[in-house]
Amino acid sequence: MTIEFIWQLPTSGDGRYAAPGITRRGERAAGAPSPLQAGVSDPRGARPPFNYFDYLHQIARAADLSGFDGIQVRHDTQGDESWIVAGYLARSTRHLKLIAEFDAAWGSAVYAAKNAVSFQRFTGGRFAWQIGHGGDAAARRRQGDSAPDADILPRIDEFITVARGVQNTSPFSFKGKFFEVQDGGFKGPLAHHPVNGIYLTGESPEALALSARQADVHVFDAAPVKDLQPAIASLHTQARQLGRAVAAGLRIDVLARETFDEALRDARRYCSGAGLPDDAPSADGTAGGAALFWPGFAQAQTGARGALVGSHAQVAAALESYAQAGVSSFVLAAIPHFEEAYRIGEHVLPRVRAALSAQLQAA
Repeated sequence: MTIEFIWQLPTSGDGRYAAPGITRRGERAAGAPSPLQAGVSDPRGARPPFNYFDYLHQIARAADLSGFDGIQVRHDTQGDESWIVAGYLARSTRHLKLIAEFDAAWGSAVYAAKNAVSFQRFTGGRFAWQIGHGGDAAARRRQGDSAPDADILPRIDEFITVARGVQNTSPFSFKGKFFEVQDGGFKGPLAHHPVNGIYLTGESPEALALSARQADVHVFDAAPVKDLQPAIASLHTQARQLGRAVAAGLRIDVLARETFDEALRDARRYCSGAGLPDDAPSADGTAGGAALFWPGFAQAQTGARGALVGSHAQVAAALESYAQAGVSSFVLAAIPHFEEAYRIGEHVLPRVRAALSAQLQAA
């Protein structure tokens, strides 16, 4: 089984070491106070000649240099546009897969497919989509999307069908509830390029069925291994029945340090700064065993529903256990994303890869 490790980019802001405050590192709005302490002037002046894109560039380079396989550019309604960020970073990275997260309601499937083909052309086939659901009905309405809940998954289904159709077939025709194409399809320089990968999410039976039909990777929200195993098995079974293979992914945060005690201390510092209750589950006795699964740890900032907290070895062992349960795509994050990309890439990923390689050779 091929394993990929993806690092998430924080498009709406990051934090600092063991600190929950959201900042846009590298830039400062006009009139905003200096990040330095009172009485210390900022040598960069009132408006530093940088912006947040420069910081995102640093994160992507850190992920590239420390051994990640890709980056996920998170869709955030208050952050920079994921497609633009992916394009900005494409030329400054050499090996990373670029996964742009977006909602299917945000445009034409044909236009999205054309953009994807262009991305594929200038990145050498490194571009992929993660198509989200757009949040609840109120969140969708704030973005001009009035579709009812029942239409979200069918619309994604049609979106992918049309996007793949115009990339693969000419002439291509399709008539559905949300999209219609008559004698379309790409020709000339846009034709005959590898179709971008599709990452989908969701926990409902309908979401799993959609991924079995259309996805390359289904990304599950963070949960303990035992809670994910039935859904992973269902996904793989449904895909096999359709003659397809769909990889199981996992979106989870990681807080790894040299020792468990150090990791737990930093986790508690984060919670204290964020005003969150320090209710680390099952912390007692964990230092000598497994990493701690902490539900909702930094969800408000990163979107992940849980985090692994422990030593480098403990977090690596936990990721290994997810891989043994069938997860082959890991979308990871930690605050601050730049420094932690190096930490996880240098101290955790090699342990996981070595363990899985040894198991493969033994088999």
